[in-house]
Amino acid sequence: MPIETAAIHDKEVILVGTAHVSHTSVDEVRHAIAEHKPDVVAVELCQARSDVLNNPAVWQEMDIVKVVREKKASLLFVNLLMSSFQRRLGAKLGIRPGEEMRAAIEAAQAGGIPVALIDRSIQVTLQRAWQGLSLTERLRLLFSSLVSIFAAEDLSEEDVEQLKQQDMLSAALEEVAKKTPVIKQVVLDERDIYMAKKISDLEGRKVLAVVGMGHVPGIVPLLGKDADLAALEYVQPKKKSLWGWLFPAVIVAFIALGFSMGSPQQGYAMAKWWIICNAAFGALGAVIALSHPITILVAAAVSPLTTLHPALASGWFAGLSEAYLKKPKVKDFENIATDIMSVRGFWHNTITRILMVVVLTNLGSTAGALVALPILTRIMIAG
Repeated sequence: MPIETAAIHDKEVILVGTAHVSHTSVDEVRHAIAEHKPDVVAVELCQARSDVLNNPAVWQEMDIVKVVREKKASLLFVNLLMSSFQRRLGAKLGIRPGEEMRAAIEAAQAGGIPVALIDRSIQVTLQRAWQGLSLTERLRLLFSSLVSIFAAEDLSEEDVEQLKQQDMLSAALEEVAKKTPVIKQVVLDERDIYMAKKISDLEGRKVLAVVGMGHVPGIVPLLGKDADLAALEYVQPKKKSLWGWLFPAVIVAFIALGFSMGSPQQGYAMAKWWIICNAAFGALGAVIALSHPITILVAAAVSPLTTLHPALASGWFAGLSEAYLKKPKVKDFENIATDIMSVRGFWHNTITRILMVVVLTNLGSTAGALVALPILTRIMIAG
């Protein structure tokens, strides 16, 4: 476990780099706090993650209908998938994810040492990353997130041990940067800046910070430097853009041309195939999520229309339908932390199934639109 020290004027900063699923990290965090006796212990947590860590029952306060209405279902789903992967990884080693952060907090409290939360809000991080992605990158991220449900099942103990190594983490981040640079920038680089500033602003002559080892190389050179935290916490409101109407305008123009320049039969054929492709694939997404039959019909009915409006998504309507038809029970909220540890659990738990209805219906509807476009083109050319 890397330990780096740095001086900021008259302040000593001790950075303890950890692996998030390692018994060794837990022991070494406790040892570092006992040995250095800092004035304050900083941990790589935001308030929301700290609440979940200290009170797993916080899930019971979630309003799933509100999540869908506020269009946050996809973000929550990706967040749960990330948590799922870490939890199953930790289960292979017999340790809970975030145990080293919990150990740091407990050791600090036992010694009467103040604890500081230095990470940026997980919601802000996810929203900033999501906003920076193109439609293709968002679809790729959702698809890879779905695949990750199965990923931890195939990891050997040797794989897990390799994942703890600094070079493996760096290599993984470099691979992410090649495919989606925005993810690395927001998830790693921005948080390095944010946490470095938070650490630098803490009071006390000796500060011990417990962070993931992947952050240590980025934080060290930034200590003592100024940073605009407000800018890093800013989430840009969604803008209304004419570009979002381009694809719907093309589709409507195609069908209109079919009626005006071809024949009514040609126009009807184009409209028919647009409806069939969108309805079929939207419904298929809802079917894969094992949603209620009425929800499947809702997905089929709204998909041909929502794909023609950039501010609407078929998954939102399907998700609200599923939430009203199969209201989550208390046990769903109580069991969500354990249910996300298995593939079956994602479909078994009503909350995660509602989120899957939203995500999979949206993916299906998008796929239907992409399949329909060449069909419409062929009909126009043939006419």
